[in-house]
Amino acid sequence: METKRSKVVTVQPRVAISAAAVTAENARAEGPTHEEIARRAYELFLARGCRDGHQDDDWYQAERELRLGSQ
Repeated sequence: METKRSKVVTVQPRVAISAAAVTAENARAEGPTHEEIARRAYELFLARGCRDGHQDDDWYQAERELRLGSQ
């Protein structure tokens, strides 16, 4: 008696979106990145005349601005 064997073929779907685009979209959905907040906090620091002692204020303001801007 003969046994028939089926051949299983796995096909990867073609995706038009790159992994970088998906990662960027997820980041926008989750909020600003650490680097974006740090960059904006540094801009606030410079605008304030580079005076020390307000890094937390700069950070929270930067985070707030970027979160409100991404909505």
